[in-house]
Amino acid sequence: MASMTTWRRSLEAVALPVGAVLVAFVIFGIFCALAGANPLAVYGSIYKAAFGSWSAWQNTLIRAAPLMLTALCTALPARLGLVIIGNEGALVMGGLAAVLTGLALGPSLPGGLALVAMALASLVAGGLWIMLAGALRHYRGVNETISSLLLNYIAIALMNQLVQGPLRDPAFVSKPSSYEIVETAWLGTLPATRIHWGLIYGLVASALAYILIQRTTFGFAARTAGGNVRAARIAGLPVGKLTLAVCFLAGSCAGLAGMVEVAAVQKRLNESIVSSYGYAGILVAFVARHNPLATVLVSVMLGGILAAGGILQRSHNLPDATVLVFQGIVFLCVLYSDSLYGRLPIFQERSERPGSAVAAS
Repeated sequence: MASMTTWRRSLEAVALPVGAVLVAFVIFGIFCALAGANPLAVYGSIYKAAFGSWSAWQNTLIRAAPLMLTALCTALPARLGLVIIGNEGALVMGGLAAVLTGLALGPSLPGGLALVAMALASLVAGGLWIMLAGALRHYRGVNETISSLLLNYIAIALMNQLVQGPLRDPAFVSKPSSYEIVETAWLGTLPATRIHWGLIYGLVASALAYILIQRTTFGFAARTAGGNVRAARIAGLPVGKLTLAVCFLAGSCAGLAGMVEVAAVQKRLNESIVSSYGYAGILVAFVARHNPLATVLVSVMLGGILAAGGILQRSHNLPDATVLVFQGIVFLCVLYSDSLYGRLPIFQERSERPGSAVAAS
């Protein structure tokens, strides 16, 4: 009986997010029809731009790489019962730390060491940024969702202040940007592709996060604290240290995404780093049910949709923000599906269903 119940719960954990995404596709199709576009043609264009060729796949994977990392910024604290949405701020702080390190040490260090230094700086900066939200929650009772959201705006404002001030390259007049990091500190691409090494960073981080949460005593303690904080304290678990450690690891992943964007894509720091990868990572984490391995598949799916944004505008006269509309629809559908867990009769044992003889007794 226990194995059957586990099987039903596992099926429910997969079926509800998938069903929510399918419903979102239907609603998005209605939106496209109202905007004067053929929904089936739109979906065909999305598939062609995202997965229709090897070139399309490369564009998709380039966009999926930072999503894997920013998704972990929400997925890991969720195991502690925390709702962290400061992904964008941690990404910006990671990018800022990477640029500062690259400009200061890049010219004097070999390329490999410069990249290591930039990566470490971004890990620390992003980790401390999200750990601040965790500390405010644990020690002062400040809601982590609100504090991490506000930290996004502080990070962006700090980045703009530095880019328009001491870091500004005078060669860029219309678009304030920092000085370019040296070429030896650029993050290269995988052999025979346009895909940068950030994809490998994302895959490795997702795998390590899964092992940490599901296969270690630290992960077991974190999941226990997330299930019942009071019981965790009675059991002697250091809830405060767990909160700070998990938030630091979560922020480190998003910070590394900022380093990847700087070293592999932008080569300098400017407002382009605020490209909503952090907010999209929140969606990825929720669709993946905060499973680090599932974030990989969801990131590829959403990366393909992001890669198709341009073709929707060119081929179907849809606004460039159409992709953001689709993301919003998916997010709302997934949030609503959360309220259905444990309530649908198809995923319940007969004895658990309302009105059954066992349930009534």
